[in-house]
Amino acid sequence: MRLPVQRAIEVCSVEVAVSVLGGTWKLTLVKHLLGGTLRFGELCRLLPLANTRTLTRQLRELEEDGILIRTVYPQVPPKVEYSLSELGESLAPVVAAMDGWGAAFERSSTAR
Repeated sequence: MRLPVQRAIEVCSVEVAVSVLGGTWKLTLVKHLLGGTLRFGELCRLLPLANTRTLTRQLRELEEDGILIRTVYPQVPPKVEYSLSELGESLAPVVAAMDGWGAAFERSSTAR
């Protein structure tokens, strides 16, 4: 378990969720992976504003926290696929709720 998650456990469950899922692209990565397994290049195309170093770091953190599964195929060039674990799949209702809230916020802020 990553140190930030261990520290968050001492505070409260909301802090644990923020520690695991907080990050510029983590929830967006989970949202895209809810649609199925994706390769790194596919994730990069889905998130064109994200730099590869940040995506790599956040994918590694999500893997370490048990949210996703990284599968490496022994071939040249290397083939790496990312998919959600059972724990990651359990985030579907959370992501859907946040997606809905974000869309409603966007509509209300453009109406002002």
